[in-house]
Formats: sequence, structure tokens, C-alpha cells
Amino acid sequence: MKTPVAFIIFNRTDTTVKVFEAIRQAQPPKLFVIADGPRQDKIGEAEKCAATRAIIDRVDWECEVKTNYSDTNLGCRIRLASGIDWVFEQVEEAIILEDDCLPDPTFFTFCDEMLEKYRHDTRIVSVSGTNYQLGRRRTSDSYYFSRYPHCWGWATWRRAWQYYDIDMKIWPIVRDGNWLGDILDDDAQVKTWQKTFESVYNRTMNTTWDYQWTFACWIENGLTAIPNDNLISNIGFGVGATHTTKVYNKFANLPTTAISLPLQHPQFCVRDAAADLYTHQNLFDYTLPARIRNVITRYRLYQKSKYSKS
Repeated sequence: MKTPVAFIIFNRTDTTVKVFEAIRQAQPPKLFVIADGPRQDKIGEAEKCAATRAIIDRVDWECEVKTNYSDTNLGCRIRLASGIDWVFEQVEEAIILEDDCLPDPTFFTFCDEMLEKYRHDTRIVSVSGTNYQLGRRRTSDSYYFSRYPHCWGWATWRRAWQYYDIDMKIWPIVRDGNWLGDILDDDAQVKTWQKTFESVYNRTMNTTWDYQWTFACWIENGLTAIPNDNLISNIGFGVGATHTTKVYNKFANLPTTAISLPLQHPQFCVRDAAADLYTHQNLFDYTLPARIRNVITRYRLYQKSKYSKS
């Protein structure tokens, strides 16, 4: 492969070693490793962080390794944003993997080709490896275009990341001018995302970095290329996770499928509205009916797991 990989780690050796082995098989020419420091009030976390960082010493292919390790704990918001900033200070494009995002081997091939194909096409701001359509194939091509820049295994260019602002300073202008209504064209979605962005802006939600990336992509009217086959499995749900703490989540441990090669590229660049609506309803809709659906789904997954063990 040709593209550098940015690998974000912290204190989980179990998931980190699995994702590292996937990277090892792909053998990127450059590996940027971003790590947060241990929390002082967490007994034993310094040792866990050290053990996780030691996994990187297993690089045994021809690779330039660069590390950005924080001595103190910056938190998810600052650490990830500052780490990705550091990556794009040095390279024009990169594949980004967190320590719980296990890729199918073809994920790297997919990103390599997509980064090259759309390198100078400013309509495209991101390439995602995750597909949240739960088996629904939206087109006959290898991928479709979405408004959602999913970040469980993804890639982008410096030209797009330059618009990222962790503080979302122009949010009041977008909010007060009702520009979100022009972006989404749906009152229910506007209500959901206005609440989310407002929480990020005023720091009520202070542990996230990726909603800011979504905001940056939207105000640039950017699209993300999403494979019709899911190429990433998030193996980090449960104890030890920062955000994905619920084990019985329908998006936990999604199975992956190798994408067929050579890639079949779309003949035009138009957002798939049906796929995006499905994503919103199943991933981002926090209204009461959606919460009820999610509770029912988690209960069914729990029951399935319980009976499979008996």
C-alpha cells in the first residue's frame, strides 16, 4: 500500500494488538501513532498505557514510525483532534484507525484507491470503511456517497481536514441563520442535530471530537464515500470504552465482508438520500420512538446471547 496510517491508541492491549496485526499485514510505508497519557486517578492505568505502546515496537516491516505520545491525559476530545492535526502537518493524506476498529484487509486497498481517485475532487471530503446499512446494498457499484463522515476506520486529505475546528466557532452563525435547515431539508433531523451541535459547542458534551468533523464536512457541503460492503468491525464495545459502553448494541462487532476488486466506481457523484435517512433513523435519532426501537433491539440481542450460551 502507499498511504500512511495513523493509529490512535490508549490503554487497551487486547483490541490494540488485533488492529495492529491488521496494519502489520497491510504494511503501510509510514505509521503515525497517537497515544493519550494515563489518568492520574486510575490505578494501574500508567502500566496499561505503557503495555499498549509497547505493541508498536513489533513493527517488523520497512516502515517509518512516528509517535506522538502524551505524558498527561488530554481526554478524547483534545487528544484525537491534536493527534490528527499532527499527522496532517506532515502528510497530504492518511488512513485513520482507532484501537478498536478492526479492518478487513481490503479496507486498505479501498482507501488507497479512493484517496488517489478523489485527491483533487473537493466535493469528496472523506472515505469511510464502515457501512451502517445492516446488509442493505444501496447501489450496484462498490460504494455510494453520503453526508455522514463515519469515523470507525476512515481516510481523508489535508485539504479537507483544514476545515476542522474543534471549537466550532461559526456554529452560532449557522444556528441563528437556520443554515442547518438548508443542509438537512428535514425538520426532525434539524432538531436532532441542532441539539447535538449546541451541546458540543457549549461543552455540555465535552468528550467528543467527531461531531466537529461532521459539522466541518457539512458546512463545506462535502460528501463521504461509503463502501457497500462493511469493512470495519468495532470490537471495543463494553468495559473500558469511552463512548461505546453498551455491549448489546446492534452496531457492535459488525461482520466485515471483503470488497470486490477491481472497484466499480459510480458514474456520477450524488448523495444517496435513502441510505442517509436509514443511517439517521438508526444511528442518530434520539427521539422517544427511536429510543424504544433501540431498547427493543438491545433486548433481543441480549436474549439471543443468553440462549446461545445455555
